[in-house]
Amino acid sequence: QVQLVETGGGLVQTGGSLRLSCAASGRTFSSYVMGWFRQAPGKEREFVARIGWSGSITYYSDSVKGRFTISRDNAKNTVYLQMNSLKSEDTAVYYCGASQTGTARPDRYPYWGQGTQVTVSS
Repeated sequence: QVQLVETGGGLVQTGGSLRLSCAASGRTFSSYVMGWFRQAPGKEREFVARIGWSGSITYYSDSVKGRFTISRDNAKNTVYLQMNSLKSEDTAVYYCGASQTGTARPDRYPYWGQGTQVTVSS
């Protein structure tokens, strides 16, 4: 069992930056693939980025590649999402998830945080 808590969301202007954090409870954090997803009003939850157990393997959606960076600190049981050059279309609730398989499919993530709102204003 893993409990996840996201923080770091907020209101930012176009072109600005935010860093999201996701703190996990439990002693097995390092055994999970961690993913960031987002969901805008009226849309399905979509994959943003994921990171492997050791942190050496990362994947990004095409829409955020080159702007967002996912990282993890297994000693702190925390995964991060650094978001730069934010655009209005990045506005969404951002969720972190934990999975024991490497995938971009949200239905393969059994553990989720409560989400944190990111709003990018022009």
